[in-house]
Amino acid sequence: MTTAPTTDRVTLVRAIAAQHLTERGPLMPVLHAVMDELGHVAREDVEAIADVLNLSVAEVHGVVSFYHDFRTEPPAAHTVALCRGEACQSVGAEALYDETRARAGSLAADVEVTEVFCLGNCALGPSGTLDGRLHGRLSTERLEALTEGWR
Repeated sequence: MTTAPTTDRVTLVRAIAAQHLTERGPLMPVLHAVMDELGHVAREDVEAIADVLNLSVAEVHGVVSFYHDFRTEPPAAHTVALCRGEACQSVGAEALYDETRARAGSLAADVEVTEVFCLGNCALGPSGTLDGRLHGRLSTERLEALTEGWR
């Protein structure tokens, strides 16, 4: 993931969009490519994509804001995603999520706590991912131990 000055960023985003012009329904592939390359879809990206794909800014913004996969701000250095599905909820995920969100600053200076609704690890709930790595049987103490190196 790179961060470039705005003019370089817009040039890169325009090039990414142009690569997908011949595809049917290119908006989603363009947005995913921008996320992969730059980590988020900034306002100037939305405008550039709309221009290249001949869409309105409102159409592109609507897709970006609708799907959880797209973010409009740079990602945090670390991410904790906790399952809020029924199996995990039944073994304490709601309280763990609430407590983790309240304590996010103590986990690390730059951490984001998010929710997901099934990781397919139901037998080992509460489950979650820490920087993309799946963990089961999470508790406050276990999260504290797993994120110790983040400080």
